[in-house]
Amino acid sequence: MNQPRTRAAWRSRLNEVIFGADTFAGKAFDLVLIVAIVSSLAVVMLDSVKSINREYGTLLRAAEWTFTLLFTVEYVLRLSCVDRPGRYARSFFGVVDLLAILPTYASLFVPGAQALLVIRTLRILRVFRVLELSSYVTESEQLARALTASKRKIQVFVFTVLILVVIFGSLMYLVEGAEGGFTSIPRGVYWAIVTMTTVGYGDIAPQSSLGQAIAACIMVLGYGIIAVPTGIVSAELTLGDRRRGEGRKSSMGRACPACGADGHAPDAAYCRLCGAEL
Repeated sequence: MNQPRTRAAWRSRLNEVIFGADTFAGKAFDLVLIVAIVSSLAVVMLDSVKSINREYGTLLRAAEWTFTLLFTVEYVLRLSCVDRPGRYARSFFGVVDLLAILPTYASLFVPGAQALLVIRTLRILRVFRVLELSSYVTESEQLARALTASKRKIQVFVFTVLILVVIFGSLMYLVEGAEGGFTSIPRGVYWAIVTMTTVGYGDIAPQSSLGQAIAACIMVLGYGIIAVPTGIVSAELTLGDRRRGEGRKSSMGRACPACGADGHAPDAAYCRLCGAEL
């Protein structure tokens, strides 16, 4: 009868250390984790420098595998100490944690795949929870809600832009032709995208007066188009501020023992994501 209780106490303690940020052990764990993440990224970057790789390649490779094994153990522990490991595995940080270790194993079959380990950079986002910067997390959640609310408007905007670049690209193909570098409609569309976004690589440029006039119109239009998605998201952010008002800020120290989600209000009794009791 004591064994299940002992195991439950062990899981609870492990959950508090790994997911909690309001205890000394929890903060120490996350700080050590962040140092390990930064160190592993430094190893990956140094390994990509040929001169360093030739001299210290074996050592860097060993360090890379050491970090990967440690992160693998950490990932398994995270899954083992939550009541709903499937939910955590599908969460944002759960997916990032998994992607942070897969490239090293994939490099056994696909040489060079370990370069994708830079995705570990996303794991440093946990620094907001470690330092209890709740306002940063609150603002990031508000931005995510604004982007989600603007999704359909942005989709319509992107679809309209795609139509415009196809039209202008085809028009430039007809006006300039192969002599001006517009050898095909896709190449004209490429030029229209580069011009409308004000990137201006300069690898293709209209030569005729009519083509330059069309290009000038696209450039002016591009400045207006760039401002549209910014205005859409800004409007949603303003609306979100108005709805939220002076609501209470989340407390970053409380983590759900079931799915590991944090950001709960100080007086919350249940998880905002899975509904488990806190």
